[in-house]
Amino acid sequence: MVMAGCSSNSSSGTNAASSGSSGGDSKGTVIKIATQSPLSGGSSIQGEAIKLGAQLSLEDHKEEFSKLGFSLELVPYDDQGDPKKGVANAEQIGADQAVLGVIGHLNSGVSIPSSVVYEKYNIPMISPASTATDFTDRKLKVANRVVARDDFQGPAAAEYAVKTLSAKNIFVIQDKTAYGQGLAEAFRDSAKELGATISGYEGITVGEKDFNGVLNIVQSKNPDFVFFGGLYAEGGLLVKQARDKGITAPFMGGDALDSSGMVEVAGDDVVGSLYSSVAGDITKSDVGKQWADKYEQKFNKKQEGYSVYAYDSMSVMLEAIKKSIEDNGGKLPARDKVRDAVRATKDFEGVATKVSFDDIGDNSYAKVFIYKFETAAYPGKLESEISKK
Repeated sequence: MVMAGCSSNSSSGTNAASSGSSGGDSKGTVIKIATQSPLSGGSSIQGEAIKLGAQLSLEDHKEEFSKLGFSLELVPYDDQGDPKKGVANAEQIGADQAVLGVIGHLNSGVSIPSSVVYEKYNIPMISPASTATDFTDRKLKVANRVVARDDFQGPAAAEYAVKTLSAKNIFVIQDKTAYGQGLAEAFRDSAKELGATISGYEGITVGEKDFNGVLNIVQSKNPDFVFFGGLYAEGGLLVKQARDKGITAPFMGGDALDSSGMVEVAGDDVVGSLYSSVAGDITKSDVGKQWADKYEQKFNKKQEGYSVYAYDSMSVMLEAIKKSIEDNGGKLPARDKVRDAVRATKDFEGVATKVSFDDIGDNSYAKVFIYKFETAAYPGKLESEISKK
């Protein structure tokens, strides 16, 4: 989601960076941190959550940096879930010498090509959501993420479907994006290894509204379980249209369905659906509940799954910048020094997750969570929490 951990998703929207910026002070050398996420189009709910979570962290650190003689400024960009737009934005970010880091992207299909541009400019990025394996497997020095990979999420979801829900005849659908296809393949292969039969594997196109064609194939196979690798805009419609056709098999998707948008699209038909996610429910802890209340008071809206992961991503970025300033005698550090300090992060205590990056930028503490919509309300009920073995 794109890497909701999410996928690439072409959608309409503005062609310019968001005109707003947040967190700037009137004193001190300006340090800019950019966000890149879809602020328009089909994934805008999750994209805005990334921007707002990052903004809240930046504002929480303003005073600390002011004492060091620096002013923090957030520069939000709308990548529209579109790889071309993300790359174009990345070039603008690279050209702005005041930018020392990027929080983003949501979609893996945007993170992957944009990271090549950041690598050219030595600008570190931390994604709070992108899950595709290629994002970090290319071993770029700038690419990092705080959430789990698809080759962890997919098998975890498959194990829950086969072992806990006793799924035997599974139909898999994917949206042909880097995220959706990668997650669907990881799920499919693991489910087969666990003994399930994959009775169908079909693709849809992002932006489609009528899924009767693929659902007719699903119906003909009479599966006892359906898995979807893709975004909530299409996932919600698939569930709704499947129920209208009389398909009653349990429906499960990945972390791109971890959004209030899934409920908005599917309505009451969302009840009974499941989703795996790389984002935990922070409201289960006192600290997390306090953070969620603070977020709601600040922005007059409830936090989404990636809000707090964007907060933690920004906090890690700012900690690395602060260390780089200290190592540079209190002066503004070079981008490559910040890049290396980000990758060197070990045992950072965030609100949602602990963070230690390995040598390719994956978080050793990342987990996968399974949720179920027991009512037509977001978030779903936490069913399982899975750590790396």
